[in-house]
Amino acid sequence: MTTIEKCAWEEFVWSMRIFFGHRKSDGYIQHVEQLLIHFRQLKCNMSIKLYYLNSHLYYFPENFGDLSEEQGDRFHQDIRTMEERYLRYWNVNMMADYCWSTQNSTPDTPQAR
Repeated sequence: MTTIEKCAWEEFVWSMRIFFGHRKSDGYIQHVEQLLIHFRQLKCNMSIKLYYLNSHLYYFPENFGDLSEEQGDRFHQDIRTMEERYLRYWNVNMMADYCWSTQNSTPDTPQAR
C-alpha cells in the first residue's frame, strides 16, 4: 500500500468504527475531511453518499446513532432511486433533486397546487 492508500484506509476504518456509532466523537469533522482528501488524491469517484456526507457534515445531530433503522433504510432507498434515475448522466442537479424530493415528501410541508 502506498502512504496515501494507507492513510485513506485508516480514516475509512476510523469513520466506520467511531463516526457511525451512537455518538459523534471529538474531531469527527477533521477525520471525515481527511478521508475525502485522501480519496481525491487517489482520484476516487465520489458516490452520492459520500457527496451527501461531505455536504452535510456540520449538520449531523449529536445523537446521530439514535436514528431509527427505518429512517436509514429510507435514505438508502431514496439514494438508490436517485442513482438509478441519473445513471450515466450524473451532474450537480442530482443532490438538489434529492433534497427537493425529500422536502416534498415531508407530511408537514404544505403542497401548492
